[in-house]
Amino acid sequence: MFMAGVENSRAARCGCKGIRSCLLCEDLNGKRRAEDEGHSVLHFKYEPSSGLAVRNEGGVHESFPFPGVLLWENFISEEEERDLINSMDQDAWKESQSGRKKQDFGPKVNFKKQRVHVGTFSGLPAVSRKIVLRMSQEPLLQGFHPVEQCNLDYSPQRGSAIDPHLDDSWLWGERLVTVNLLSDTVVTMSCDEGQREVRVCVSFPRRSLLVLHGQARHTWKHAIHRQDIRQRRVCSTFRELSPAFLPEGAYEALGSQLLDMALAFQGSPV
Repeated sequence: MFMAGVENSRAARCGCKGIRSCLLCEDLNGKRRAEDEGHSVLHFKYEPSSGLAVRNEGGVHESFPFPGVLLWENFISEEEERDLINSMDQDAWKESQSGRKKQDFGPKVNFKKQRVHVGTFSGLPAVSRKIVLRMSQEPLLQGFHPVEQCNLDYSPQRGSAIDPHLDDSWLWGERLVTVNLLSDTVVTMSCDEGQREVRVCVSFPRRSLLVLHGQARHTWKHAIHRQDIRQRRVCSTFRELSPAFLPEGAYEALGSQLLDMALAFQGSPV
């Protein structure tokens, strides 16, 4: 009875479902992550200065253009980082998949059925107003008006990760914007090429901002692998609306309502 109680307690601290797993549930039920399985992978590294994906291995140099990535280093200061983390930690973190915890500021969405409604959404948090305004200094982010902010908390003790995926494009628009806090990490971009997988590792320094758009947004999956979380890492990802929710779109009225709520910056986590 005691051991069953211990197992239930540990399981309760894990938000993994289906094939997802973290160190807590792997230790409990023997799950293994797919990234641990060996398969043919070709590794490249992204060079922000050239915009190339580069590979130097065995005396062979290969590279190819890798568009759709913008890295803005030192986007926020150390003091701003402390303020952001202190503000986040005043709110509850919810257990999420693959060892992550999350706070979501956004509408309630069913992506499979393509349904969205306001739900308990009350806007983006007040602490984000200044950094969203700063984003507009970058020409690529002119006209970027986020309606969702998702905070994720990664921990090496939980084996946190996020599997390769493409973000939805029915509700969410062209640019995905992420601010990285507390520790450096690597965003791994991947694409299948015949019988092998091509990976491009994008270094993502602490306090930097990363934008994915174009091919990097729609063609290449992105992931954070477990081995690239060495200490606590928190990120905030901001998403804008797709054309269907903007003027002359099929859901223009709902989009306008969501934008007004989001950019009032009076929100709490949903």
